[in-house]
Amino acid sequence: MTEQTAAPTAETEEPAAPAQELPPTGAEPAAAAEPSPAMDAPAAEPVPATEPVAAVEPVPDTEPLAAPEQALAVAEPVPAPKSSRRVLRAVARWTAAVLVLGGLGTGTALGITSMERTDVPGLATEGDGRWDYPELSLPALPAGSPRPFNEANVAEIHHADLRKLLIPAPTGATADKKLTGGWVSTAQFVGEFRKDKRGELTQLLDDSALRHIAARGWTMPDGTRSRVYLLQFNSTAYAQGLRDDTYVSSTPGIPLDWPTELQMDESWNAGGKVPETVVYTFGETKTGKGRIHEAYIQAGDTLALVIHSQQGKKIAEQIPFRQTLILQNQLLG
Repeated sequence: MTEQTAAPTAETEEPAAPAQELPPTGAEPAAAAEPSPAMDAPAAEPVPATEPVAAVEPVPDTEPLAAPEQALAVAEPVPAPKSSRRVLRAVARWTAAVLVLGGLGTGTALGITSMERTDVPGLATEGDGRWDYPELSLPALPAGSPRPFNEANVAEIHHADLRKLLIPAPTGATADKKLTGGWVSTAQFVGEFRKDKRGELTQLLDDSALRHIAARGWTMPDGTRSRVYLLQFNSTAYAQGLRDDTYVSSTPGIPLDWPTELQMDESWNAGGKVPETVVYTFGETKTGKGRIHEAYIQAGDTLALVIHSQQGKKIAEQIPFRQTLILQNQLLG
């Protein structure tokens, strides 16, 4: 726009030549002034003295703006050759085309960024093996009770109903009739471990001021069996004490009722870890892959055990196990 309006203005507002001073009466006429070196352009044809020179009228605001090539032609005293005009017209056309395409491209980009990835053709994300859990939410607390890791809760006690802190079963799961999301006995929990170690574990639980155990289990269509246990103690010290007494750290401690020994999963990067909680994960290999996955979560006064297993030679998928572990950890935080 600036070039289009600047050219005509330059022509109409060209400063007039200074008026020549009339010589006094009787004086000899002065010699003609030397031509200015700055005036390289050819002089315009003289206007006959008998015809008055028309004054240049200002361009009305309502007049349409000249096209770019017209404005350039007016500003240049020497008319441009035909080839230059064709170049200018081509530049103008290409400039307009670029602006139009740029506008269309911007609109398309904004449209794509506002869409879900799965709504864009060719960008739909295939399932990565995660299970379809219902939307999770923390249960309401008794009036005046803080969350476990609130500054006002120095003892890190879970005041919510422990059963409501259990992760729900995902879509398509078949519920375990013995682990329905309610309270379970110490014997039920101890039954997950090797027979020759159950007596020792039972004694440790009796000595650790255990309050109660909540549990939920289910089986997925692919045969994966899942169990989640939440053990709540009278204080954080008792929960940590049981973890230490069972040697859960770089080893799984008391072994599960499983034919092979489990190793610490070194590929676990603590993704989704909640501050102030501790997570230990184990599997049949150091990469966590195998027929079984086991993990402990200590969150204040509560110790959680999460198990996913497959029978036979089938591998228990690692992604849904870690998904379950992360979500359960978040509920306890």
